[in-house]
Amino acid sequence: MQRLRRLGWLIALGAIIGIALLISRWVMPLHTGTARTNTGLRPGQGSADWHAPSLDSLPDNDQGRLIRYGHELIVNTAYYLGPRGRVAVLSNGMNCGNCHIEGGTRPFGNCFSAVAANYPSLRYRSGRIESIEYRVNDCLLRSLNGRPLDSLSQEMRAIVAYLTWLGSGVPLHTRPRGAGLEELPYLDRAADTARGRRIYMARCTTCHGPDGAGLLRPDSLGYTYPPLWGPNSFNTSAGMYQLSRFSAYIKYNMPFGLASRDKPALSDQEAWDVAAYVNSRPRPVKRFAGDWPDLDRKPVDYPFGPYRDTFPASQHKYGPFGPILAARRQLRGDPKK
Repeated sequence: MQRLRRLGWLIALGAIIGIALLISRWVMPLHTGTARTNTGLRPGQGSADWHAPSLDSLPDNDQGRLIRYGHELIVNTAYYLGPRGRVAVLSNGMNCGNCHIEGGTRPFGNCFSAVAANYPSLRYRSGRIESIEYRVNDCLLRSLNGRPLDSLSQEMRAIVAYLTWLGSGVPLHTRPRGAGLEELPYLDRAADTARGRRIYMARCTTCHGPDGAGLLRPDSLGYTYPPLWGPNSFNTSAGMYQLSRFSAYIKYNMPFGLASRDKPALSDQEAWDVAAYVNSRPRPVKRFAGDWPDLDRKPVDYPFGPYRDTFPASQHKYGPFGPILAARRQLRGDPKK
């Protein structure tokens, strides 16, 4: 009997050690500075004024090649994973880099600088703790209107290695200036699709065409300029279909090559109106039943119900958003916050 008890303790101890090893293998590459910076790779700079590390600084070893491949997958996604993908056929022909400018290194251009420091993370859209792998696949499903990658595949390992390398040197749970997007103040009116169309025709057709179809590369393996609507664009569950996010992206990055955070080419109102016009055009419809399980966390500009309030879906899509915010504050009994 004593021998059996000893055997039981040994089995339990082995199980605990095995679980600990699995957890450390998952968490350490993301959350331990030593694990990220003792590889001979050049880290990014501090959280206040982040600068992207250079691909030229990568060593010519397995890890360096993996990170370079991750960068390739971001900027030339369609070549590897598009409708004629060399590795798999998973996506609509757009590249991750169409929304994450310069491989996700451009501040205020959907920049990746904060990813490694903040994932795994609880996201209210899914209502769960998401890993980097989960987040990458979420973009494939929504922004690229495709199918997910195998989380253990070489391609996923490469993308995660690239994102982790970009964020090395960023302190945990911080966001460098320029990470992601900087959203604009809400308008005191609804975004105007008619005004947006006029601005689009004057400022956006050179790259994206009057029909929003974008400019396909000569080899047809991807887009030089992505489609903004139509069957090959992002679907209705993509982040860009949320007007606050799309307008911020436009304001600080479009027209491409002319605009920046410090020198935007469009006013706030123009950015909101262009975003409204583009998002009024037809595109693939895809819905995820589990989105925003906590309705109190659902953004005011998320264009699909159900909602806690009685405002119509059209107002949640185009605004004005101020009355919705005021109603939420009143519902919470805290009108000053």
